[in-house]
Amino acid sequence: MPEPNPSEPTARAGSFPPLPRVAPPDPGRYRLVPTHPLPNGQIGLGFDALAERLAETLAGGGRVWLDGYVGVAWGPLCEGLREALARRGVQAAWVDVRTAMRDEDAIDALLAPYLGNEPVFGHRYPGGLRDLFDDGRLAALRERVRGENGPVVAFGPGAALLGEDGRGAGDGNGVGGAPAAPALLAYVDVPKNEIQYRARAGAIPNLGKAEPEDAKAMYKRFYFVDWVVANRHKQALLPRADLWIDGQRADDPACVAGAALREGLASLTARPFRARPWFEPGAWGGQWLKRRIPELPGDVPNYAWSFELIAPENGLVFAAGGRLLEVSFDTLMAQEHARVLGPKGARFGASFPIRFDFLDTVEGGNLSLQCHPTRDTIQEAFGEPVMTQDESYYMLHVEPGSEVFLGLQQGADLAAFRAELERSAREGTEVEVRRYVQAHPAARHELFLIPAGTVHCSGAGNVVLEISSTPYIFTFKMYDWLRRDLDGRPRPLNVARAFHDLDPTRRGEAVDQELIARPRVLREDGPDRVVQLPTHPAHDYDVCRLEFTGAVEMPTEGSCHVLSLVEGDAMRIETEGEAYRHYFAETVVVPASVGRYRVCSEDGRPCKVVVAYLK
Repeated sequence: MPEPNPSEPTARAGSFPPLPRVAPPDPGRYRLVPTHPLPNGQIGLGFDALAERLAETLAGGGRVWLDGYVGVAWGPLCEGLREALARRGVQAAWVDVRTAMRDEDAIDALLAPYLGNEPVFGHRYPGGLRDLFDDGRLAALRERVRGENGPVVAFGPGAALLGEDGRGAGDGNGVGGAPAAPALLAYVDVPKNEIQYRARAGAIPNLGKAEPEDAKAMYKRFYFVDWVVANRHKQALLPRADLWIDGQRADDPACVAGAALREGLASLTARPFRARPWFEPGAWGGQWLKRRIPELPGDVPNYAWSFELIAPENGLVFAAGGRLLEVSFDTLMAQEHARVLGPKGARFGASFPIRFDFLDTVEGGNLSLQCHPTRDTIQEAFGEPVMTQDESYYMLHVEPGSEVFLGLQQGADLAAFRAELERSAREGTEVEVRRYVQAHPAARHELFLIPAGTVHCSGAGNVVLEISSTPYIFTFKMYDWLRRDLDGRPRPLNVARAFHDLDPTRRGEAVDQELIARPRVLREDGPDRVVQLPTHPAHDYDVCRLEFTGAVEMPTEGSCHVLSLVEGDAMRIETEGEAYRHYFAETVVVPASVGRYRVCSEDGRPCKVVVAYLK
């Protein structure tokens, strides 16, 4: 049977570091590694700890289904584990389930209608991981595993399929009426930022591929196929997994019992929690984040984004005895979406509906001029099921003279605008953007509303807290100021798609009246008050700002709340007698199931907290 390949590369091309083994000290300001306690759980570190969890099953001649996500470095993981098991006197047959996948050409043909020919956009694949396997090969491999007299470790994405015969993954099936061998189901997860770093380094392929390809093409395939089918498979395995493994450190995995993980996920629904943020440079990126968060790696030209809460890509970090293990945010949603979102989230299922991220253009450049698809387009053209990319810009920091481009000029000729943009794309000519698009002076704590179909972008000199529905790659770039990406290549433009969805009514005075939030006080108690920043009717979420020197109490009212401290150094969030400290610019989720919470100033100084919640 195939042996694991110890020479499989594990390089990564990204400045943001993997999760450390143990919890770093609290810096007293924005934390790059927020952690949450793991009740009644023990985190094992390293291959010996992992081998200890598997040895009893294997020593009894059993089967280990070592399943996992796309992007796992299977060679180093299996080699390290095999050596650790050998030190315990355990030898097993190693079976690579990827050998039962369809031929690469057959997989390409299956997925071609969903990937199309555009460089960025495809259509969400409707099927599952099982579709990538050949029925005959999978059946033959299953029979070979059943015929083994000794212990077996079957590894790779879909390994649990080898234990299925109609009774469910993880069954240890006997042969010829013999008693079933003991079986253990383990799952290896990898954070999606780490998957992207490995792809950029050419260290991993897409599912069913023998070799890596261009990193941007791989990302498109990840988004529309690999992550979709891997999430569905992982969600099915989560309730019965015996062991959960964090595989982001290929030579030093962390693991926890599946029951302990499930209990830990449930515990998050009773308290505020933070996702682990990650940061990326970009063509227009600025310097504010680098200066404000000195713990960030400094060997990058800028930081354009801080991905504070993009549920499909962020992770959650558990701590036990100082040791750390990260799981993807979608793991929490697979198990606990009803308690996280509450009854108002019924239409979203396991999809977390609110996104927070920072856009830093201080000493940088304008974002690309852009718009986002309508709800009909995102569902029909791209297969996004429940929401589109409706955004808003909360101005966290503004430099003197900075602007936000938003909405059309009253007399904008759309045919002339499109012709000028298309000529620029062909010939590299400059576009007189202000002739067609309004530029609004930016003020701190102002909220600009950007429902889908609205032309917009942040100008240079801003730090924007972008509050949005969760879809995040559906940006139709219209003009990118003639610059190239950090890799030296032009950034793809989508002029035709933009004009297909551009709303021509968002122009002139209507922009000021409908797309700039007009604050109104909902309630106040002396200096402490709740100020609503009404969003557009198209938005699924609303926004308010809590302003206080003492405390403000908030009911969740059947919705998750997402908070960011936008003024003040630190605050406390209190729930049911528990208190949690959070710092400036940290993004916090309060699950709907919490019911009520209080935000408090720690030192009596004025604080401002932005809160987004479902309408």
